[in-house]
Amino acid sequence: MRGREVLAEARGWIGTPYLHQGSTKGAGADCLGLVRGVWRALYRTEPEPVPTYTADWSEHEGAERLLEAALRHFLPADHRAAEPGDLILFRMRDGAVAKHLGLMAEVDARPSFIHAFSGHFVTESPLSAPWSRRIVARLAFP
Repeated sequence: MRGREVLAEARGWIGTPYLHQGSTKGAGADCLGLVRGVWRALYRTEPEPVPTYTADWSEHEGAERLLEAALRHFLPADHRAAEPGDLILFRMRDGAVAKHLGLMAEVDARPSFIHAFSGHFVTESPLSAPWSRRIVARLAFP
């Protein structure tokens, strides 16, 4: 199952320091860099070049760049129950663009996800109610 491969690779990134626009295991990654690194480990390439981006993900423009890119390369997963390895995208506040993402880890009674965020390391966090209500999309690796 692809999801278990995704999860195993993502867990190997835990402890990688946060680095905006980074995507190197052990050296530095942001949330997108984590997903890019997992993709490279699975497919040996990246699906498309990643342009320079700001930490606000063009929020002031209202452009859904992160969500649109994810929809170009990942498969819809909303029709089935969450599975380990699913990509989840978040809006950090109502009406804002999607600008954070992570990978589902546990999906049982104590759901969790793996992500990177400013000032921290790649980590596995509980998918608590405040995080869950911010999910805008759940997608699967092809």
